[in-house]
Amino acid sequence: MALAGSSAHAWTYDVFISFRGQDTRYSFTGYLYEALCNKGIHTFIDDEELPKGDEITPSLLSTIQESRISILIDPFDVRHLNKSFGEAIAKHEERFKNDMNKVQKWKKALHQVANLSGYHFKDGDGYEHEFVRNIVEDISRKIRHVPLLVADYPVGLESRVSEVISLLEIDSADRVHMVGIHGMGGIGKTTLALAVFNLIADNFEGVCFLENVRENSSKYGLVHLQNNLLSKILGKEGVQVEGVREGGSQIQQRLCRKKVLLILDDVDDRKQLQAIAGKLDWFGRGSRVIITTRDAHLLKCHGVESTYKVQGLNKEESLQLLVENAFKNDDVNPSYTDVLIRAITYASGLPLALEVIGSHLFGKGIEEWKSALNEFEKHLDNKIHKILQVSFNALGKQEQSVFLDIVCCFKGYTLVEVTDILQAHYGSCMKYHIGVLLDKSLININWCDTRVTTHDLIEDMGKEIVLKISPKMPGKRSRLWFYEDIVKVLQDNQGTSAIEIIYLEFPLFEREGDEDSLIKEGNKDVEVKWDGKALKDMKNLKTLIVKNGCFSESPKHLPNSLRVLEWRRYPSKYFPLDFQPKELSIFKLPDILFMSPKLDSLSKASVVNSIS
Repeated sequence: MALAGSSAHAWTYDVFISFRGQDTRYSFTGYLYEALCNKGIHTFIDDEELPKGDEITPSLLSTIQESRISILIDPFDVRHLNKSFGEAIAKHEERFKNDMNKVQKWKKALHQVANLSGYHFKDGDGYEHEFVRNIVEDISRKIRHVPLLVADYPVGLESRVSEVISLLEIDSADRVHMVGIHGMGGIGKTTLALAVFNLIADNFEGVCFLENVRENSSKYGLVHLQNNLLSKILGKEGVQVEGVREGGSQIQQRLCRKKVLLILDDVDDRKQLQAIAGKLDWFGRGSRVIITTRDAHLLKCHGVESTYKVQGLNKEESLQLLVENAFKNDDVNPSYTDVLIRAITYASGLPLALEVIGSHLFGKGIEEWKSALNEFEKHLDNKIHKILQVSFNALGKQEQSVFLDIVCCFKGYTLVEVTDILQAHYGSCMKYHIGVLLDKSLININWCDTRVTTHDLIEDMGKEIVLKISPKMPGKRSRLWFYEDIVKVLQDNQGTSAIEIIYLEFPLFEREGDEDSLIKEGNKDVEVKWDGKALKDMKNLKTLIVKNGCFSESPKHLPNSLRVLEWRRYPSKYFPLDFQPKELSIFKLPDILFMSPKLDSLSKASVVNSIS
């Protein structure tokens, strides 16, 4: 008797029993059918002879496809094409003599089915009822793998699941294989892992989906996760361990001969991997381990070579997910088109954001949509912010600072420019820290032009972290980038020692009466009316970048702490008299400023760049 598992995840029957002839109808097959039914296992028995022409009816084929497990009795006759199987193949050889390749494929398929690992019983091996009981218990273990809830609306999953399945190399049964799924928070890593789990779980002796490893290891410890793994796979045979080292040894000892599927969801520390899936030889041949994480570097450290980065949804997928959550059907009034497009643009392909927006606005009118989107664009939704900030909280202090600098001020700069500016700002090498941000999917590099980018909602999350330092007093924040805040600080002399970076760039304005013309450089119509003294109290200002706009007065003071100075339309030919630029490493100023004698005091190591 041979067993075959179905990869479907919506089943009509738990078990499909197939046999031919009268041999075991009223003995073994009948006993097995009755035992399965008594166990509450929904079973279909195919005990009818094939109709004339030896064709499988569409209804029977559908039943096979809708059954989780197929049991084939009399595999000897199938393997050797005896009795009715041999007769049927002979007829097919005659019928398809001009296409013998088709017949050969059928023979090969029958042989493969017959060779599936299964159960063997012959007289003298013991009691038949015990043999039947063992089969039923094994099948019970297999079908207790109830499909896990993936998502209310699993949009865009099919292609992504296929790519992960290909990385898993399921057909390779002679080795253990680990695959990592990584990407930013809320991008759908767990959803993808759940869908893959449901699709392939029946191919394994034991399965375990360990959810929220980061959170649960923090709350309950690694030993709790080890015990959870052992009990889920071994069931009543599981053991209780008391220490991490003991747990690792028990996992290796108990599972090294079992073909298992293990999902470790949301891992954020290599110690978690070392405790639960330390080495490949902890698991039996054919086992697969899937790890989801925000940190690609963690996968590298653990030797995981096959990885998949989850990308955001495209516009069509985003619209579908948003509509499903917001309207629960595809019947959408065309009048919602503009607000839907606006919401999709805001979410930038992040499933989490689309689900939150859609659920929040379910049953709401267009004006409510507009009002809500205004609020979303001003302040990141708390649920979204909380999930995204997990990645920020996991950073070291230096990396947190570098991340905030980039998302607040330097998004869109080339990698070289960002590295140079931050290196001058901090006085130390930034390549490592930037690499950490890349590994954690907090920033990205556009490899076409090497520009540093980040997801719009990641940017919003970072900016809100800075804004919360001082919501109403911008002069007390570490970074200033919003032009209205900067103008307020400069005009009202609200500068403080808290400010470390100022990045001033006025938006492009249309010229009045000329809708097709934009001021692309300089924004001559924008003037900062100040007395020039606001920079005096910014004792820790290290980076000052002024991209455009004009100033009513030249600065009366420039902080000696400056390391990066870029001022495209600097309003004077000279620096302030008390400016001692000993720390200045990068500056970009108009050519005319080279007349200034103050330049003589610059360090020889300084990088000088002029702007004409």
